[in-house]
Amino acid sequence: MRFLLLLPLLLIGAPAFAQQQIGSVSTNFRLIGPNDKVVVERLDDPDVANIACYASFAQTGGVAGGLGVATDPSQFALNCVATGPVTIPADLPQKAQVAAISASFLFKHFILTRMVDSDRKTLVYVLISTKILSGSPANAVSAVVATGVGPAEKP
Repeated sequence: MRFLLLLPLLLIGAPAFAQQQIGSVSTNFRLIGPNDKVVVERLDDPDVANIACYASFAQTGGVAGGLGVATDPSQFALNCVATGPVTIPADLPQKAQVAAISASFLFKHFILTRMVDSDRKTLVYVLISTKILSGSPANAVSAVVATGVGPAEKP
């Protein structure tokens, strides 16, 4: 029942963001189908200029992986960096989902959420694993200190 309630939300999609695969490294040879690998993707924050988050995650190969129906394990890492001056926009929400990476056909995603630490003028990014029926405690965190001054413009 919970799945049916969440299905429309998944089909609507995640917020708009720039996502680019940087590359991958094979970790396990498979005789049939693609190898298991670790993939690195860049996720740009759509609301804060000059922030790029790099996520690496395990991707299952083999026949199921080649057909796109394998469920990838909840193993990932995250590092966010400033690629220029970073200014926190005045109207930026304290917490917002900024990106999602599919980890299986419809059922599992890695979700990137941004939080604002106003006291330290820092943006904190948390990458978590979700499933429709049950989530996972797996997570990774990275933080970027704002360097700019004055009001910010959204990219």
